[in-house]
Amino acid sequence: MTISTKARSNMPASKMGLAKQDKYPMPDRSHAANAKARAKQQLDAGHITAAEYGTICAKADAILKATGAK
Repeated sequence: MTISTKARSNMPASKMGLAKQDKYPMPDRSHAANAKARAKQQLDAGHITAAEYGTICAKADAILKATGAK
């Protein structure tokens, strides 16, 4: 599922991995899993901090748990 620019701009902060930066949208399970993978890549490349990575993972894990992912 692709997120349109309009849908992304209307997405609540609670659905964004890094709300202040408007990055890592997670409206559903597949986006949450993808956000974790992309955030790990960015952490390894030095583009985000460990704290930012932890925030993204915590939000993604909450979505994945709520949707029944293991």
